[in-house]
Amino acid sequence: MVTLSQNGNRPAQIRYCGFMGNVSVRVSNAPIFAEMPISNSQLVRGKALFGMFIFLQLRKKNLCDWSSSTIVEDIFEMRKRGLASLAFFYCDFRDVNKKNLRGLLSSVLLQLCDHSDSYSNILSKFYSSHGDGSREPSDDELVGCLEDILRLPGQAPAYIIIDGLDECPDTFGMPSPREKVLVFLKGLVNYHVQNLHVCITSRPEVDIQSTINCLPFRSVSLHNESGQRQDIVNYVRSIVYTDAKLERWRPEDKELVIDVLTNKADGM
Repeated sequence: MVTLSQNGNRPAQIRYCGFMGNVSVRVSNAPIFAEMPISNSQLVRGKALFGMFIFLQLRKKNLCDWSSSTIVEDIFEMRKRGLASLAFFYCDFRDVNKKNLRGLLSSVLLQLCDHSDSYSNILSKFYSSHGDGSREPSDDELVGCLEDILRLPGQAPAYIIIDGLDECPDTFGMPSPREKVLVFLKGLVNYHVQNLHVCITSRPEVDIQSTINCLPFRSVSLHNESGQRQDIVNYVRSIVYTDAKLERWRPEDKELVIDVLTNKADGM
């Protein structure tokens, strides 16, 4: 789902949504993320805002709930000050627009253009070149539009976060939806755009790892990060001991819940 700010050109953005594939839109002042801990001073603030490229690995899905939110919150503050552009895409196998390349491209384009007049002008010309939206662009054309945007000189750093890549299916199609996204990522890296920063999060599926290992991504296994389990223990403990509904629980019952939940978390 694309998050549009109150200051964005909403009529134009909604028009572009239909043009590029009916991407659903939510109007909001800020991204919606749950608050949960991540180890080592918030993983050293997203490994210094993840340098150029970073690949975060988890053993279980739905990383969007917490680890990426830490990184996004920092960049979102930068974006509010005009110091960065941010596009966040959460892959979701339950939503047809959130598990394929077209949905990813449409979402990223709209979000980047929402806070940049220069980017928006490129998308507007792209829209006009397709009969004012009467001709739907191909995936390759959307990729070309994104490349034009990212190569535009004199812009603030652009941060693209793709969360839960393993949610893109790899069980049907030739190539599969996931394979299309992986091919796109190879091309994205090969743009060699100095101000482009990409963060990908996923469970360590074989095909994803084999692709990422061939690219200049810094790979981090979050469940192996020191302090990760203790952060989870602290978080669960704070919830158990501050929730009004649990006040009447015996201390030993609370400790049992904390022990079971943290052990089952398996670093998550």
